[in-house]
Amino acid sequence: MNFQKLAPVESGDELLEIAFRKAREKGKSKNLVGNWLQIIRKKETLKLDIVQQIIHSRLTKTITSFPDVLALSKFYIQLMKLTLDFPYLLKSLAALNWGNKKIHSIHRDYVRKIYQTKERQDIKNLTKQFYGRVSSIIKQIDVHLSFLEKSRQIMRTYPDVKEMFTVCVYGFPNVGKSTFLNKLTTSKAKVASYAFTTKEINAGYFTTNGKKIQVFDVPGTLARENKMNPIELQAELVLNELADLIVYVFDISEQGGYSIKKQEELLKKIKNKKKVLIYFSKTDLVDKIPELKHKNYSLKELKEKIVKESS
Repeated sequence: MNFQKLAPVESGDELLEIAFRKAREKGKSKNLVGNWLQIIRKKETLKLDIVQQIIHSRLTKTITSFPDVLALSKFYIQLMKLTLDFPYLLKSLAALNWGNKKIHSIHRDYVRKIYQTKERQDIKNLTKQFYGRVSSIIKQIDVHLSFLEKSRQIMRTYPDVKEMFTVCVYGFPNVGKSTFLNKLTTSKAKVASYAFTTKEINAGYFTTNGKKIQVFDVPGTLARENKMNPIELQAELVLNELADLIVYVFDISEQGGYSIKKQEELLKKIKNKKKVLIYFSKTDLVDKIPELKHKNYSLKELKEKIVKESS
């Protein structure tokens, strides 16, 4: 799913400003016919109609823009639980539904009251009351609108998972995983010289011999049993739910802060989970470290090896 298409969520004040402004504009219409009472009734109910319609359309757009959780894969559900307050997300969407229904009900009641009222000022007062009731409802759901906008910004970082052979680029923080992803694919993942640069899942693709491969660069792990933070758990989620193959990035320079021994220990653990290929981030040092028994693939060889594993 492409979460980039999630529509921005307007604040309560923005919703009310747009709705009331449009209502004022429509209320200036001079094309209405009838006696003075019929005209003022039509003008005021037109304002109510515009307010209800604009708020309904915008709240509905927000609700329908967010994915139906029942249709999401296990991967996305777990990712949302790691990065968001998932129960509150559902509560916020429900709050928007409640607001929509409440305003619809109030709109119906006040239109009826206006057509039952015969005094100009009383009709004007009903419009003001309607505006006040609507404002109160929007203010009640404003905290949910704010939460949904923050959630949208987080969800826009989610990868668009395709149904194809998938590689997980895995390893300790600051060992060169994002640099490797950028070399392997057309991705432009953020690279920096400090640990935990990658705090979300980066996606990239490459095609060799007509075969397209999906590659995910995941946040670095500290390999802490039962103590992983939500950022590290994203890596485990990709590893367990999506990966068909792991490319383990090995920093043999140890400049990332992790010894060869420690990296070997993590490599041994993940080999029990999935097929693993190794990429050395400092290839010029490979021949100088005789204890390394792993095959050193060039980038071209590694691509060919991945494609072969996908067949």
